[in-house]
Amino acid sequence: MKMPWRRKKKPSAEVLEIERSLQQTKILIAQAYAGFNSAADPELVESYVYEIQALQARYSYLLRQRKAYDSPAPAKSLVTEPAAPGRLRTAEGPAHPVLPVA
Repeated sequence: MKMPWRRKKKPSAEVLEIERSLQQTKILIAQAYAGFNSAADPELVESYVYEIQALQARYSYLLRQRKAYDSPAPAKSLVTEPAAPGRLRTAEGPAHPVLPVA
């Protein structure tokens, strides 16, 4: 039984473009891994490492962009007002001391 009130909206052109870019980036990551696995020269291996890291960063960015279209409203910030130096103020309660790192 079809339920007309459950129809999905057609994705916008922007969403389709992001999804296409995600698929393209997945392919490029797989190709970079294949090149990395077959490389023997240390400089070539290093270049593949940088390429894989760059592609993974691009994929993460695109994934965040895609998820942003699914979320109904932007998330609220937990920080409500500036706190005194060395103190952290959150929306849940009073300021907490920030412990120094040894």
